[in-house]
Amino acid sequence: MSSASAIRLQIEAALAHRIPSALTPAPRVLRPVAPTGVAAVDALLEGGFPIGAITELAGLESSGRTSLTLSFLTRLTHEGKVAAWVDVSDAFDPESAAAAGVDLDRVLWVRCGVVSPKPPAPAAYQFALPEKYLIPRAAIKGLHGGGCGGHPRGEVKGLATAVGGLLRPEAFAPRCAEAQPRVKREREIFDPVALTPAPRPNQRTRPSSPWTRIEQALRVTDLVLQAGGFSAIVLDLGSTAPEFASRIPLATWFRYRAAAERTQASLLLLTQHACAKSSAEVLLRFAPAAERRDEPTIFTGMDCSVEVERRRFAQSPANVVPMRKPPQRETNATWRSQSAWAGAR
Repeated sequence: MSSASAIRLQIEAALAHRIPSALTPAPRVLRPVAPTGVAAVDALLEGGFPIGAITELAGLESSGRTSLTLSFLTRLTHEGKVAAWVDVSDAFDPESAAAAGVDLDRVLWVRCGVVSPKPPAPAAYQFALPEKYLIPRAAIKGLHGGGCGGHPRGEVKGLATAVGGLLRPEAFAPRCAEAQPRVKREREIFDPVALTPAPRPNQRTRPSSPWTRIEQALRVTDLVLQAGGFSAIVLDLGSTAPEFASRIPLATWFRYRAAAERTQASLLLLTQHACAKSSAEVLLRFAPAAERRDEPTIFTGMDCSVEVERRRFAQSPANVVPMRKPPQRETNATWRSQSAWAGAR
């Protein structure tokens, strides 16, 4: 060992309790990452989900997006950090999240499109009707000793004259040459809200338009990002049809990317079709998962597969550009998700 290396090791050993690795340069990192809890995905992403950026998880339902997200939130909440879950379609299951190990006390769950029934009025605002309004009205005597209506003799007056006028021959004569007055018809307007039946007193209602829930979710996500303090924010559009999610303007994702970078929050976007475009740091494409049956009659989990479809920045191992073509990176990863009732195996 050379004298310079020996001196450097002595200095680092003497300053280890105050400045760890004082003379060793820090590794070059483009963006810090947070582990997901799945070893195969962490190795594929070189550490985990990027911090201060958007990570988009695209795939069909039951492809492993939610399982990977819950695994990420489990590690995050156990470290004492706070997360938010913006649920667009009211599909989040707290029991499944708790079974996966997520600390629900550190998760803000925002349910979009769900209207709670109004609470009853306080006792101070309750009042009783006067007694005079509770007394039934006296019956009006008329035909057959009760009800309304006049005598039959008075009701048939003028009936013979009216029938005779209808049976005159000129009443049936054609009037094709006469000018017919134009009747202006009002334009019919279809209102789906008016056709919706009124909700029951204890029933939770949801707006009929998916775009209404998406707009509410976007506003909530914007407020949570601007407020700060959340280490991870999940925008769950996984149950929303792609034709609605693709209508979100690209300026919205660009604003989210800038806010996440400023607050150092990991924004996870769950979708069926990629819609964040270049604003997403990493795009993960999930393939349909295959079910596992370790027991003949028990569903024990799924075999999930994910592919890195796009990455904005790729970390190079060194600043020197090699003359030969470097080895290609692995872009696929597979793992197994275990159901809560199957237990450890």
